Amino acid sequence: MEYYLLPFTFSRISDKEVLVNELGDMLITPNGTVCSIVNHTIDNNSDLFKSLVSNFFISEERIPPLLNIYATRLKEKKRYLEDFTALHIFVLTLRCNQNCIYCQASSRDEKALKCSMSKEDMERAVRLMFKSRSKFLTMEFQGGEPSLLPNIIEYGAALATEINKEENRELTFVLCTNSIRQTDEMLEICKRYNITISTSLDGPAFLHNHNRGKANSYQQVVAGIEKARKVLGRDAVSALMTTSIEALDYPEQIVDTYVENGFNSLFFRALNPYGLALKTENWEDYTERFITFYKCGFEHIIEINKRGTFFVEEFAAIILRKMLTPFCTGFVDLQSPAGIINSVLVYNYDGYVYASDESRMLAEFGDNTFRLGKFTDKYEDIVYSDKTRHIAQIWANECLAGCSDCGIKAYCGADPVRNYSTQGDMYGFRPTSLLCKKNKAIIEYLISLIIDRYDEVMPIFKSWLKIC
Repeated sequence: MEYYLLPFTFSRISDKEVLVNELGDMLITPNGTVCSIVNHTIDNNSDLFKSLVSNFFISEERIPPLLNIYATRLKEKKRYLEDFTALHIFVLTLRCNQNCIYCQASSRDEKALKCSMSKEDMERAVRLMFKSRSKFLTMEFQGGEPSLLPNIIEYGAALATEINKEENRELTFVLCTNSIRQTDEMLEICKRYNITISTSLDGPAFLHNHNRGKANSYQQVVAGIEKARKVLGRDAVSALMTTSIEALDYPEQIVDTYVENGFNSLFFRALNPYGLALKTENWEDYTERFITFYKCGFEHIIEINKRGTFFVEEFAAIILRKMLTPFCTGFVDLQSPAGIINSVLVYNYDGYVYASDESRMLAEFGDNTFRLGKFTDKYEDIVYSDKTRHIAQIWANECLAGCSDCGIKAYCGADPVRNYSTQGDMYGFRPTSLLCKKNKAIIEYLISLIIDRYDEVMPIFKSWLKIC
């Protein structure tokens, strides 16, 4: 039977060949299938042949008759480019009331001077944000600890709300806080402007307190979470953990802490090589241990779900959404073209605009490679500059050596900032990239679960993604 090959890659996982096309559609097939496809020995009356045709792996005609459907689906997968740029991070200050051992933001003492955003710069940044063409705008307040500047948060939220009466965008606010300073004033501001809270919780008390460098941090955070829930509602408060070296031995305890504190999800976030985290002595060892940590914690989450408690691991949910649904994901780190600039801009306390949160972290160490301009610059000069065009040449894994032929590239993303930080250039070198190693291990692990334990895990995964 004559047929034509369409673009796809494949991997061998759990003694199967896993075929993935440019849309992220996945077919799990017996070993030898790819050779049969390439050699044109697939029986055209077989179910396999029909699946390959209907899922855009091969075509019976040189120009696929359903090419428009293929194009529409690809457009949906890359729809976040249509919403360019939706996430706007406002780094209000480097001041902080905690001493996190892994701090990636280069925070400073609570009483430090000359490291906070002024009202004038807040106004400039807000007006610059509205130059984005996106119908959706998320204004995220970060630090340091942004709640140390409630007046600036209130001013920014009020100004954005007022401007939006004319702009009519879908505007949302997020406050990223350690919840230590959860004052009545701060919560009243959050309630007035419908600001949701993203807080930090690293696990049980002994671990959280160690990571924060404070003896009573855990108690304060839990109290802050409950106080915020009473004022704003349970769904308005989420939490995020960071996996310090010390945390690697306690995946199940961390999960249980989240369950005990009334959360129905958790994001296993690895350390990133910025700020104080750079002091990590052996990144290769950390990466290996994190992969083991992730799998152990994930198995515990599966068991929790099997016992009837709905609980999501958010990083896996993002990957599964790319695997099992036709929709795009807004998660910046797993986008190609890269999420930097396309999905996020960062307005730093110092009046400069950066390509991502990690970019401004590099700048704190004197490296301004990803600094795009000032608040006073024209929007077009920031997002269409020579620097942006240079970054754009290498921000799609479909075009990167070592990524373009990877069997799982549809589920991963391009990260030129991380490549630059760890390997000295934006291209990166996949054989020695620890980010690649981590992401690949997790993605292939999830695929292996689907292959080997389909009946056990798929009902859980579908519930996470709200698939009937």
